[in-house]
Amino acid sequence: MLERKNGKGHNQTQITFVLPADTPPGPVSVVGDFNGWQPGRHELRPRNDGTRAVTVALPRESTHAFRYLAAGDYWFNDESADALDGSNGLLHT
Repeated sequence: MLERKNGKGHNQTQITFVLPADTPPGPVSVVGDFNGWQPGRHELRPRNDGTRAVTVALPRESTHAFRYLAAGDYWFNDESADALDGSNGLLHT
């Protein structure tokens, strides 16, 4: 699930990537063109509501490709992505 809100800067949108706490099990990172597709830079962390999440500030009025990478080299998409581009999810800020 994707949560969006205006960032502190006028030209930013805060995107929070949210997954259930245990599905899939183990560590999960969101990777995309905004972080050089580097696993571990944006690892989802537990929240009090039983989910895990990470927030990334992205420029407004832009489009970004992303996917999740879980333990065991398991890649998957977010069903709430704005669109798909090949094997990647897309989000529009």
